[in-house]
Amino acid sequence: MAILRAAIQMLLFPGLVYAVSASFFMLWLQRKINARLQGRIGPPFYQPFFDFVKLLGKQPIGRPMLQGFVMTALPVAAVAAMLGAVALLPVLPSGAEFPGDLVLLVALIEVGPLLAVLGGFVSRSMWGELGAAREAVMTAVYNLPFLTALIALGWTSDLSISKLATTATWPVRFLALAAILLCLPAKLHLNPFSISSAEQEIYAGVTTEYDGPRLALWELAHGLEWVALAGLFAVLSVPLPGVADVWRILVFLAISVLVVVLLSVAAASTARLKLAQTARWFWLWGLLLAGSALGLTLAGI
Repeated sequence: MAILRAAIQMLLFPGLVYAVSASFFMLWLQRKINARLQGRIGPPFYQPFFDFVKLLGKQPIGRPMLQGFVMTALPVAAVAAMLGAVALLPVLPSGAEFPGDLVLLVALIEVGPLLAVLGGFVSRSMWGELGAAREAVMTAVYNLPFLTALIALGWTSDLSISKLATTATWPVRFLALAAILLCLPAKLHLNPFSISSAEQEIYAGVTTEYDGPRLALWELAHGLEWVALAGLFAVLSVPLPGVADVWRILVFLAISVLVVVLLSVAAASTARLKLAQTARWFWLWGLLLAGSALGLTLAGI
């Protein structure tokens, strides 16, 4: 039975089927909210999926063999990593959890940005390289409070995702979740932390030279990143031990959608910060929240 539940978790929910479907929905919801707040109608709900299919059908520009192979392999690996991260979320108890699975989850989540940095430099585009350089700096900036908050939550739970939301005390959990929520816009390239993909300055950043199926895969990887990060926040924010599966699923979906709405509203209501301003923001407020959570954990509060 445990093997069956683990297979369902990997392939159906919150794995492959849910992850891909939810990625298109979240991309649409973010665009729709942004449009409505700007006084526009916005796209229909199926637009991100149609855009993905259209890109898959386009013929990519011919490139040298090695460069073309690497530019194709990087987004494929990013999609695979994000799917693995979503499948690890312990929405339903499957008995397949293991100590330290948080480390694997974080590693899979961080694969995408690292591959994007490589993709920007591999494209040999001035705009791609500039976006990659900014993405590398941003990754170092926001990951310090992000990882500190996760360490604070997992200090007494042998870094098991399913235990994070139940072992940490409420003061620690509140501060850590606030730090994680503060980092999500940067990880998702949203205002005010969208300097690595500033269209008015560097076109599409690391994906400027990507086209056809390669660009479609990067868009899918970005959508899956939405699903993984919103799902991680949902899993950590509301502990539901001993609750029926249907309620666990409903609460997980509701919080995930709420996170998308909050981040989309914040992005549409703010202006883009410069790189130095972003660094000061995260190393001041982000570290203050995450460091406070870690301090309370070490003090046993």
